[in-house]
Amino acid sequence: MKLIIDVAYQSNEAKVVGGFFEDWSDDVMLKQSSKIVGNVQEYVSGEFYKRELPCILEFLKDVPLDEIELLIIDGFIYLDDEKKYGLDAYLYDSLDQRIPIIGAAKSRFYSNTKYVEEVFRGESTKPLYVSAIGIELQEASLLIADMFGKYRLPNLIKQVDTATKNTWIIQ
Repeated sequence: MKLIIDVAYQSNEAKVVGGFFEDWSDDVMLKQSSKIVGNVQEYVSGEFYKRELPCILEFLKDVPLDEIELLIIDGFIYLDDEKKYGLDAYLYDSLDQRIPIIGAAKSRFYSNTKYVEEVFRGESTKPLYVSAIGIELQEASLLIADMFGKYRLPNLIKQVDTATKNTWIIQ
């Protein structure tokens, strides 16, 4: 099973949403769950992982990780061409490097060009910025490119993204 995770913030709380799916061609998730996490740290420029990583790890406490073969996160593995760790790399290490992670970000991180591929989907002229750890970058890019949906964001990623922004009711 694969898992897409996204996080949204409101005041000092975070809503973490996870969408579970089996096949890259799926247009419907097997299930979706969410969790509200309190006492979230303030955002610090260049240290976003300190805010988001604890929220994701709290969500993952309720997930049977031995059943997860891959994670997709709205973020980056590395922040620059010198491999400065981003959220996804910290998460990978926190999971003892057992679960490959694909970063699928909607905006570019200005100093990272070596470890990111632009993936154009549908008729969009704006790419997704894909990075990967525990899986080859080219393979990760092809997987994201081939996900179901005719728009820039694959349908499943869009569903999780939308769910984080909807009301703060636990699903």
